[in-house]
Amino acid sequence: MLRFTLLGPVRMTVDGAPLPDIAPRHRAVLAYLLLNADRVISIERLIDAMWGHDRPDTARSQIHASITVIRKALRAAGAVQLLETRAGGYVARPEPGQVDTGEFTELVAAGALREALDLWHGEALEDVHAYYVCGVRELWNDRRLSAYERLAEEGLAAGRHDDLLDELAAQVGANPLRERLNGHLVLALHRSGRQADALAAARAYRTALAEEQGLDPGHAFVELERAVLVDDPSLRPAAEASAPARRSTFLPYDIPDFSDLSGRVAEVERLVGERRGAAVVTIDGMAGIGKTTLAVHAAHRMAGRYPDGQLFIDLGAHTAGREPVDAAAALEALLRQLGVPAESIPVTPAERGALWRAELAGRRVLAVLDDAADAEHVRPLLPGHSDTLVLVTSRRRLVELDGAHALSVEVLDEEEATELFGRIVGERARREPEAVGETLRLCGYLPLAIRIAAARLQHRPRWTVAYLAERLRDHRRLLDGVSAAFALSYEQLDERERHMFRLLGLVPGRDIDAYGAAALAGIPEEEAEDLLESLLDAHMLLQLEPGRYTFHDLLREHARSIAEDDGAVMRLLAYYLHRSRAAMDRLFPYGVAEREGVPQPATPVPPVRDAVEALAWLDAERANIIATAVHGPEICLSLLSLVIRPYLDRYAHHDDALTLYTLVLQRSRTLGDREVQARALADLAWTHWRLGDHDQVDEHGRLALALYEELGVPEAGELRVLLEYAG
Repeated sequence: MLRFTLLGPVRMTVDGAPLPDIAPRHRAVLAYLLLNADRVISIERLIDAMWGHDRPDTARSQIHASITVIRKALRAAGAVQLLETRAGGYVARPEPGQVDTGEFTELVAAGALREALDLWHGEALEDVHAYYVCGVRELWNDRRLSAYERLAEEGLAAGRHDDLLDELAAQVGANPLRERLNGHLVLALHRSGRQADALAAARAYRTALAEEQGLDPGHAFVELERAVLVDDPSLRPAAEASAPARRSTFLPYDIPDFSDLSGRVAEVERLVGERRGAAVVTIDGMAGIGKTTLAVHAAHRMAGRYPDGQLFIDLGAHTAGREPVDAAAALEALLRQLGVPAESIPVTPAERGALWRAELAGRRVLAVLDDAADAEHVRPLLPGHSDTLVLVTSRRRLVELDGAHALSVEVLDEEEATELFGRIVGERARREPEAVGETLRLCGYLPLAIRIAAARLQHRPRWTVAYLAERLRDHRRLLDGVSAAFALSYEQLDERERHMFRLLGLVPGRDIDAYGAAALAGIPEEEAEDLLESLLDAHMLLQLEPGRYTFHDLLREHARSIAEDDGAVMRLLAYYLHRSRAAMDRLFPYGVAEREGVPQPATPVPPVRDAVEALAWLDAERANIIATAVHGPEICLSLLSLVIRPYLDRYAHHDDALTLYTLVLQRSRTLGDREVQARALADLAWTHWRLGDHDQVDEHGRLALALYEELGVPEAGELRVLLEYAG
């Protein structure tokens, strides 16, 4: 088999035997094509990669000569079809396993870290020289270090600290500013009984970081240093080994009267009984039909079969005001639910998918993927060969998912709907069967609508079912079916509750807490929480997790249809800005000075007690903050970007960073604010660097550099270094 090695000297071998060497320039062209496999690379891009702006007059002819030499070498290896000529240039199409960089990525994603590291035989692209090489070498060496850090972390967790000491010390010596690596060395020294050496290693890292970059260590390193100083028992391997295994359980609340609803018992039994051998089960039906309720209830029933975790994610395909959760973001959320640390989650969707499948291998996990747009939406989230069961809900029939078992959920028949209504309302339903039938018809026999109407009647002891039906009929001129129930529920709220309901319809994000609702309405937090709880009791809101409130998607649409913005979204965005600043001051105290330009809030912002609370709040609100930035007012976006930039970067939320920085760039260009425009371009360049997209690094970085130099901003030097690496 023909094989290419790039993780070290660039070589071609056939069945382990090296092929005759080709010149360094030809190897550089070959390596560039392999690193960009399956992409058409133009002559101009190859010239830029080889020489940058300092191209010789003979650049084009040299590229053609290199392609000829490469083809000759491939022909000798019997693989001339590997390099194709296209209208736009050339494309390398290696087979799986032919290039060591691809094998390295797959092995790391699968958790085979030692095997992945054994592929290296020096620095990446060690013996070739070209304009692009420096940046690519830096990127791959960073990936190599990340894999080693994960390997060391596994060794420490297994109690092999003594065995790791020499290798860790050597790695830290070669990479003295690598915080995670230094942390592993400090912990290994401490566990080996060398507390003084561990503290000395920590001080050495502090000193080097301060001298080289003028920074302090991150929160995690500071906490580790403190724990070593006091000989915290939690650092001891025995304590870790004896700690009970964490079980990932993220299923929402199960409705208590569900099991008594005969109309869904049949569906539950099909899921619980007949589907034991299925890996994927799809549950489809119209909005409000009860797909999520059914999936969650069945998942709770089957939880005992899946002891390694029960996961849940709302893919949001039909959530008004926001885009569906894409594969990359969904995989990140699911991997975190499995307990994978943020820094261990790869950047690209393909790598995240590989890690997801590797994490599921050998585990018995149940995952509910709620509200999928179509088959392609969930295909990247499906497990490989494992004992995992995936329940997928969607408004569409997902017939394109080969091998999936499908369950279509229909509206309740009259008997089923009557039983559900009677379970909630009680004796009044049995006394007025005709009125019950009329009420159910007006509700469209949809479980959600029935629950909302029945709950309203349950809390109005003087109402009859006939009166409820009459009120529903009165709204037929305006609304139909389930919307009549929504309108009636809204009408029965008091004015303060109605006002809050309308304001919540303006919220661009998925959910909100009491502090956010207070900012939205301009009222105290206690009053906001009381209103939210009242709306929750009236089934106008849902609570999928404690302290956070959201809509069912149909209710969200209804709230949006009657919402009027009196500046509420601006108040919410201002709250997110100032609370983010408070959280960042706790999480990144060394950057307080950078945030001093943010104006003080007009009203008090709830305090953030410590870094743990800060990170938890940012993680909970991140998607809402970005959604509000996208769909909210176009002001204070540059301040928001300035405040949360370190969090988005440190915790690898690069997709959200790109969204926010692009908005800031567009806004600053409209306003003609060149300083903000330069910073947004620079932020985009650095984020694309994290993602490995060097073309975008070059495009945004050069525009930023030109503006920085024009403005005389000192960050220009850092950008030059970045552009040199990006090549």
